[in-house]
Amino acid sequence: MDDTEQLAEEAARLFSGRVDFLLSAPQLKFLPEPTAPEIAFCGRSNVGKSSLLNALTGRKAIARTSVTPGRTQELNFFEVGEPTQFRLVDMPGYGFAKAPLAVVDKWKKLMRTYLRGRAVLKRTLVLIDSRHGIKAVDAEMMTMLDESAASYRLVLTKADKIKASELAAVLAEVEAAARKHPAAFPQIHVTSAEKGMGIPELRAAVLTDVRT
Repeated sequence: MDDTEQLAEEAARLFSGRVDFLLSAPQLKFLPEPTAPEIAFCGRSNVGKSSLLNALTGRKAIARTSVTPGRTQELNFFEVGEPTQFRLVDMPGYGFAKAPLAVVDKWKKLMRTYLRGRAVLKRTLVLIDSRHGIKAVDAEMMTMLDESAASYRLVLTKADKIKASELAAVLAEVEAAARKHPAAFPQIHVTSAEKGMGIPELRAAVLTDVRT
């Protein structure tokens, strides 16, 4: 077994073990003590973030989809491993058109401060819907991460929902966009929570980031 296979196997074992909800933080003062590495997940509303988190952890409902997109304005923390090896941070969905400006401003302030000041944040995963590619709100989030010097990976979701030729075109566009963003990781992950596509590789990448 080579190092890549060994890492993938270790990551699968870790994610299939203890994964527990820790807390929700609507404000920075409610953040947990920075005692474990953190991997954050963000994406616009309906990108499939909850489904991806569920697929990564092998659970059906560790992360629940909000009834109203943009409604959840909290950072949700989950602990992985026994004892805790790292935390997954489910960030609020962005790009919600119906949210009041005051809510959007509050969200941006919470995100910027968390991204800039969280020393244990190892990597942020920015989820992009394969059917739509990078939207303006995604580009805005990527710029926010660049400005915060917060390293991130781009993850294409719902890759099973489009034709292979269309997926290849979207992937090429996202790869080109990533090269223009200083904090973006060059490797793009292509996933389908429904089909399990790219999930083992993403688990291994998360484990690599935790240990960086």
